[in-house]
Amino acid sequence: MTLFTSENYAPALAQEAGEPWTSPAELPQLTSTVPREYVHRSSVAEVFLTGYKRIDDNVFLIGGQWPRAHTFFTSVDGRSHDPVQAAETLRQAGLLLCHSEYGVPLKHKMLLWTLDFTADPSQLRIGTSPTELEILATCRDFVWKGSKFSGVLEVTIRCDGRDAASGTATFSCVSSAVYRRLRGEAGFESALRPLPRQTPVPTAEAGRLLAADVVLAPADRPGRWLLSPDLGHPILFEHANDHHPGMVLVEAARQAAYATLAGAAFTPTGIETAFRSYAEFDAPCWIDTELVPTDDPAVRRVRVTGHQDGRTVFESTVTGAVPVL
Repeated sequence: MTLFTSENYAPALAQEAGEPWTSPAELPQLTSTVPREYVHRSSVAEVFLTGYKRIDDNVFLIGGQWPRAHTFFTSVDGRSHDPVQAAETLRQAGLLLCHSEYGVPLKHKMLLWTLDFTADPSQLRIGTSPTELEILATCRDFVWKGSKFSGVLEVTIRCDGRDAASGTATFSCVSSAVYRRLRGEAGFESALRPLPRQTPVPTAEAGRLLAADVVLAPADRPGRWLLSPDLGHPILFEHANDHHPGMVLVEAARQAAYATLAGAAFTPTGIETAFRSYAEFDAPCWIDTELVPTDDPAVRRVRVTGHQDGRTVFESTVTGAVPVL
């Protein structure tokens, strides 16, 4: 009896089909994701990067892929990638390079100070296959100061060979011990007593397809909402957190801008966000908006601010396009 193994079975089939056989060791390296730990993800399905190479001092070319049908980062009509996915890809690129090229230990915590991106919705259409990414990443002022690492990352994202998005992030990475001191006991204790989720605003008002994806609840006046996401959301809370993550605040800004421009068929093309303080789980975080004048009738701009216990948590400016009739 012949024992069929990968070593003899696959070559036999290939020979029978008249085609050359390739062993797994000979496959191109950019056919799987980077380690999920390097981008602070728990699920491999949420890793959008596949590998990288250095092309100059502090300049890297990163490969990636966006799936055709992501459960969260997809337009309501299912035809386009969500522009906010560019922000998440930028975040992952920074983490990957910090850990793999600049010696930041995997257990260090990232403190995100700013996250800005612009995207061209016309270049985010979903095709008949996953969207292949080329990400040009430039690392500026990536330095160690004692046990703290910090820097500024600039990226340009090309989708299937087309310029589609760009962005910048400023950040710091600190040890777990330093992070515990920064958060204090009160910060960690807040995660143990989160406020119950309130009934979200209608999906159409937030520009989302599913109620589970809505992070805003009604407040006491127009132009104000309560931050109230589903803490069990598989993407926004993909792994354990002791506060509302930065990407949740970015999503809140996008949804608040959409709600402010109700009925305008608003498509976000950029969000600039500065993170001022932690958004705790155990106290209301109020989201306020105001329109910012623009000279272009096809462009809308909304300033979004998050407040909690009398302090500013974050400030965002959301820019987008609306149809001109």
